[in-house]
Amino acid sequence: MAEPLLELRGVNKSFGVAHVLHDVDFAVYPGQVTALVGDNGAGKSTLVKIIAGIYGRDTGDYYFGGKQVEVHGPRDVAALGVEVVYQDLALCDNLDIVQNMFLGREEMKGVGLDEVSMESRARETLSSLSVRTVKSVRQSVASLSGGQRQTVAIAKAVLWNSKVVLLDEPTAALGVAQTRQVLDLVRRLADRGLGVVLISHNMGDVFEVADRITALYLGRVAADVPSKDVTHGQVVELITAGRSGHLGIAENPATATV
Repeated sequence: MAEPLLELRGVNKSFGVAHVLHDVDFAVYPGQVTALVGDNGAGKSTLVKIIAGIYGRDTGDYYFGGKQVEVHGPRDVAALGVEVVYQDLALCDNLDIVQNMFLGREEMKGVGLDEVSMESRARETLSSLSVRTVKSVRQSVASLSGGQRQTVAIAKAVLWNSKVVLLDEPTAALGVAQTRQVLDLVRRLADRGLGVVLISHNMGDVFEVADRITALYLGRVAADVPSKDVTHGQVVELITAGRSGHLGIAENPATATV
């Protein structure tokens, strides 16, 4: 297997007396989709925010491209080439697609905005991702469907030569056809050599596009396995009980004595 693009080793995180992450190891590989799954409260959101630089680590190491790096905030993470597409998408309805894709990173020409360059780059990015559902990059985001909005948010993330993209529940509240479009796009990102993290509760989506599955249970990694080596039922057991047959945490942390 190739060297991970992004790797966290032995990460611990507490909020007051609540120990949320326990010695978590997590890796993202180039050209692969890694599904991060777990029940509510398993620690998925905390792990993603640590990767994104929003939360610091109590202990543990952050590696990128095989080298240990220091991350002090989201800007450091973005500079590495890591982008996060959150569930709320962080798009502005009153702006068009180009304005959203370059929001906060506008290109200048003299004292004004370089609209021609930004529009061209937006079109090129959407075209490179084989996006054909958007009629014009000057469409208002308010006029887009849920699937189109998700597509724009993902295109915005890869516009900046990203190497790793994290997608938080990208198919939540989407219809069948829109879900199909988004999953095809997720797969194309990996096929371009990016490392993709899919955070999802939908096991159908996970098994359709994921190469690896990392299951969290009460803040611990219950398993990190190729998706072809586990069944839907095993993953559900790992999420709900922390164990499934020979896979999982040796001792159930919910019943372990201190």
